Amino acid sequence: MIMINTKTLILSTILSVGALAGPGAAQQPARKFELQPISPKLSTLIPATTKLETVAAGFGFTEGPVWDPAGFLYVSDEEINKIFRVNISDGRKEELIALGDPDGNAYDRQGRLIDCASVLRAIIAISKDGKYEVLADHFEQKKFNSPNDVILGPDGALYFTDPTLDLPKGAKQELPFQGVFRLDKNGQVTLLTKDLTQPNGLAFSPDGKKFYVDDSEQRNIRVYDVAGDGKLTNGRIFGEEPGEKNDGVPDGIKVDREGNLFVTGPKGIWVWSPDGTHLGTIAMPEQPANLSWGGADLSTSLRHHGLKRVGFGPAQVFLLLLSAHLATL
Repeated sequence: MIMINTKTLILSTILSVGALAGPGAAQQPARKFELQPISPKLSTLIPATTKLETVAAGFGFTEGPVWDPAGFLYVSDEEINKIFRVNISDGRKEELIALGDPDGNAYDRQGRLIDCASVLRAIIAISKDGKYEVLADHFEQKKFNSPNDVILGPDGALYFTDPTLDLPKGAKQELPFQGVFRLDKNGQVTLLTKDLTQPNGLAFSPDGKKFYVDDSEQRNIRVYDVAGDGKLTNGRIFGEEPGEKNDGVPDGIKVDREGNLFVTGPKGIWVWSPDGTHLGTIAMPEQPANLSWGGADLSTSLRHHGLKRVGFGPAQVFLLLLSAHLATL
């Protein structure tokens, strides 16, 4: 777990403003970026001067943003079936690999890019030259469903969710459940829980004693205590994120150094305190699918290059300039 001084939250979005508009949308106000506080504490995390910048557009369906200190981030495009390296300074994107329905990404303890490869139904490691290695694709001789999101745990193992949300068309579900798994350095896969109907985003608390995972179908966030042997215990509902059908569902999760949760959900990003209090929502013009912390140098770069972009493409990468506080990657 890396500690950085951060001012920036990177978001991947999945729908354009036009795509959000269904029949009769002409009578509906367009979504816009705004802070919607419920608790005064929200302003201590996100000041009223917070701005939203568009740094790259022209994607199909973006997911899994992962920040690289060199000044770019990796982004999966599930519609175009590629993972891109996006230069934050000018929005240029370079193809890293063509891969069927890539999803969530993370770095492992070796610094390799790890991807949830939905079509392969596998967790893979991708080298800088675009080649990949399958790390795991089954549990108890049965294929995974469609791995969705992955994180590096404080113990150095990879943790990932395996819903059926992106199960390839015509493919047979072999596992009789949708699980949350742990993959250790030796390739051993351990089932942590199968309590959720469609597990999606996941994160640890800063001290590693709590584990969060959201359920996109049930529209809630669950929290577990982490036992000394890495097992999850005492699963319970942490928070609910209700919404209308087209508002979006709980998806990506990031936790800051103070233990506050930033969870993509209906109409934007829901901010939660460690005790499960909904502090407010960062309303977004497009529905975000996932998010990633970026470093302080990124904020400096933005000011230096004067990035002020407007307009919305089919899907974009946004930068949300937050208050300066220590956060966890």
